[in-house]
Amino acid sequence: MDKNTIITYIKELCTRPSPTGFTKKCEKYLMEEFKNLGYKPYQNNKGNVIVPIYVDEKNKDDGLLLSAHIDTLGLMVRSIKENGGIQVTTLGGFPLNYAEFENVKIFTRDGKEFEGVFRLNEPSVHGSDTPKISKRNFDEMEVVIDELVESDEDVKKLGINPGDFIALDSRFRYSNGFVKSRHLDDKASSGVLLALAKEIKEENLKFDRNIYMMFTTYEEVGHGASSGHPAGIKDMIAVDMGVVFDDLKTNDRLVSICAKDSSGPYNFDLTNDLINTAKKIGIDFAIDIYPFYGSDASAAMSSFYDYRHALVGCGISASHGYERCHENALMNLFDLLKTYILK
Repeated sequence: MDKNTIITYIKELCTRPSPTGFTKKCEKYLMEEFKNLGYKPYQNNKGNVIVPIYVDEKNKDDGLLLSAHIDTLGLMVRSIKENGGIQVTTLGGFPLNYAEFENVKIFTRDGKEFEGVFRLNEPSVHGSDTPKISKRNFDEMEVVIDELVESDEDVKKLGINPGDFIALDSRFRYSNGFVKSRHLDDKASSGVLLALAKEIKEENLKFDRNIYMMFTTYEEVGHGASSGHPAGIKDMIAVDMGVVFDDLKTNDRLVSICAKDSSGPYNFDLTNDLINTAKKIGIDFAIDIYPFYGSDASAAMSSFYDYRHALVGCGISASHGYERCHENALMNLFDLLKTYILK
């Protein structure tokens, strides 16, 4: 697989806003792209995109589900202040300083779009020392709209209301082998799966088991893969992000295989299969424990799906902020998944 294909898919996904609960732009892109590749994707009621990659009736009880998620962190309009600023609530978990001075786009429920910036209420260093000492919290920060507004009534006349979605600018960059962007969690893995599906179709690959992909829309709030699975699944591999942190071995150039996260240990045998496959093909990888983490596979287990489950992904530094990974990690993840499903 040409690395540029993977990078292009990631860029296409990252530059399409999809905060949790408002993922329609990415859903549409995936549906169209998979149809263009010759697949027959479909969606469940909550919007997850499910793609039968290879299905043979004789393999009906030995299915493999590869999942990634297309929903991202974001904001929502909580209330409109008297001065026309917007108070927000978060979609997903991240410290507000991670989004300070970020350009945003507001999506109203009747289809309008507005731009703005998320910043401190008093952001000028020439006015006081407030920017140095202010806490980055909901009371001290606001979205300022790029419109001539001076009051809450002015904002309401634009059609902006509580409950409208706010997306953070991804700021996608590809620099000297590094991909930098918001929302690489989990659009990096989603791009890898798209590229894998493309190669499977182009090479007309056959498998000894049924293969499905699922792209979920509510992972960041915990219930992305809780429902709507294809029948006959035996194994589920969540393809998500690897945690880069102090005592962990993963970095943003490696593939990370997770042994345990906040939901508990992953399946011993399936995780070993991934480890042994990584060793066999000689890729750079690490085995780690993620202290504050849950995946779509965790959600599936909590919903009583009777699967073996595992978690793998690229190492992503600065998770839930302005994230980074290297093309080597992306290519190695692609090779690991392809080799595993072909074995």
